[in-house]
Amino acid sequence: MQRFRKGPAAIALALLLMLTMLAGCGGSGSKAKPAKKFELKAGEKVKVTFWHAMGGKNGEAVQALVDEFNKSQDKVQVEASYQGSYDEALQKLKASGQNGPTLIQVYEIGSRFMIDSELITPMQGFIDADNFNTKNFEQNILSYYTFDGQLYSMPFNTSTPIMYYNKTAFKEAGLDPEKPPKTFEEFHEYAKKLTKKTGSDTRYGASIAWYGWFFEQFMAVQGVHYVDNDNGRKAKATKAIIDSAEGQKITDWLKSMVDDGSAANLGRKTSETQAAFQAGRVAMTFDSTAVVSTMLNGVNGKFEVGTAFLPRPADAKGGVIIGGASLWITNLKPEKEQWAAWEFVKWLGSPEIQGKWHTMTGYFPIRAEAYDQQIVKDYHATRPQYKTAIEQLRASKINPATQGAVIGVFPQARQVVEAAMENVVLGKATSADALKSAAAEITKSIETYNKTTK
Repeated sequence: MQRFRKGPAAIALALLLMLTMLAGCGGSGSKAKPAKKFELKAGEKVKVTFWHAMGGKNGEAVQALVDEFNKSQDKVQVEASYQGSYDEALQKLKASGQNGPTLIQVYEIGSRFMIDSELITPMQGFIDADNFNTKNFEQNILSYYTFDGQLYSMPFNTSTPIMYYNKTAFKEAGLDPEKPPKTFEEFHEYAKKLTKKTGSDTRYGASIAWYGWFFEQFMAVQGVHYVDNDNGRKAKATKAIIDSAEGQKITDWLKSMVDDGSAANLGRKTSETQAAFQAGRVAMTFDSTAVVSTMLNGVNGKFEVGTAFLPRPADAKGGVIIGGASLWITNLKPEKEQWAAWEFVKWLGSPEIQGKWHTMTGYFPIRAEAYDQQIVKDYHATRPQYKTAIEQLRASKINPATQGAVIGVFPQARQVVEAAMENVVLGKATSADALKSAAAEITKSIETYNKTTK
């Protein structure tokens, strides 16, 4: 997952201005569907402009797949272009007018915004017109991007958070390394036992970044919603409902561990907790499934790394929400170019290519058959920790809680929640007061957004 780092007020203003300008760009509307399949001709090489937000090694993986696709056929020529962060890509889409991309990668929390922009053609139209079968795709992943029975975009890079723990430290503390904690209560008890002071050095039992994505996950594992109207999926959300008993349970749990010294407060950035875990300074943490290889490489054999499902309150029976991003076909380009983009999207979703993408980046394959690819089997043989990620995803029942909330101001909402989490942990506010204030602030932004989209 990429982090969104701007002030809440700036984010809200940018999103609202962006939406107003996007709506003025025209387009056929997000509900338009292709009437029938457009047949591309051999040798035609229809150009597809693909904007993405993958930098570094992941960006290299994207370009490698684009190059492979272009060499594999002579109907479509994809030109990939890195646009910076997810937010920067959307800002450029806003400014592009009719010169925008054919295909764009957008983070999952931008889904409501993309639908309201009226600049996209839902993926479902191409699926239906092409009689494309999605039954063998991971339904827990597809469900996030499905609204009113339509798949609006195709999942691309997908992850969930899991628990990472130091098996060697477990053994030292007299804990069974094959039985990681399953509940909030067990996690806290384990954290106490794993905390070890040696002179001026302390190995903390745990450290959890005050990250809004984690708060959303802990709401989902309790089976509760972030906003009203079935998490904004039955109808547009009108208010945040994070100031519930379940929400308070999350922040109280985090604070209790920091207060008794069993968890280190390392702030909001997951990069800080990740580094502390790799160095052996904390024994348990949470991070994306996409960083399994990163964690293992960082530990470099200093201790044995275990992975487990996210803990939850003892009576909770919910599941996790996916994160990452998906691919959207815009209606800025002629029908021929949109169908050319669809050919590329289909190719990316094939088992073979999904297997390659998974091993190149660590993101989930979106198609179940990818796990049958030998390249994936070999990859998992040296990284059995990935098994946890797959099992946790498939164990999560599909419902509005695990599908995730849908609001047009999600980037801002995450930062508001992070501030609330931090205020509680630092003792600046009670859980009840901090979450009540956060809910009110998010609700106000939702109301402004909804008025703008009307």
